[in-house]
Amino acid sequence: MAKVMLRENGGEIYFYIAKKDMEETIETIEFDSEEKWGGEVELSNGETWWIKPDAKKLPKEEVCKKLAD
Repeated sequence: MAKVMLRENGGEIYFYIAKKDMEETIETIEFDSEEKWGGEVELSNGETWWIKPDAKKLPKEEVCKKLAD
């Protein structure tokens, strides 16, 4: 589990982990509506993470779980 900063800029959503100084864009997302946003996401580096589905309110800090490399 890692503390992640999620922000949106120019239609892309950025996934930033300060501890690793890693910033990637979210390529695919399981739930992508204003009311239910999150679930399993795939990053531009190929990693898969889990974001707890919730209303889409960006920017925000979230605790996420890495599922696969």
